Amino acid sequence: MLSPDFSLGSTVALVAVQPSNPNENDKGGQGEDFGKSSPVGLVLLIVFFIAVFFLVKSMNKHIKGLPASFDEPAEAPKEASGSDAPKKD
Repeated sequence: MLSPDFSLGSTVALVAVQPSNPNENDKGGQGEDFGKSSPVGLVLLIVFFIAVFFLVKSMNKHIKGLPASFDEPAEAPKEASGSDAPKKD
């Protein structure tokens, strides 16, 4: 038996083929209910929308409480009061 010559420049492609289905009535899990949603899915979707609404409302409330800038404020000149102020010559 001859073995194929695998050199650095050769490429080997393996192709997987699905065998044909002897039972043509089997639609692969796509019966009459395929693609239909249940009422539980609708309720779950509505609950998620309500949760997102309250999350956005809470985030907006927290964002309004933030300062306009996180930079350090500029220092205002201090007035000389008592002995704490350095003496000028």
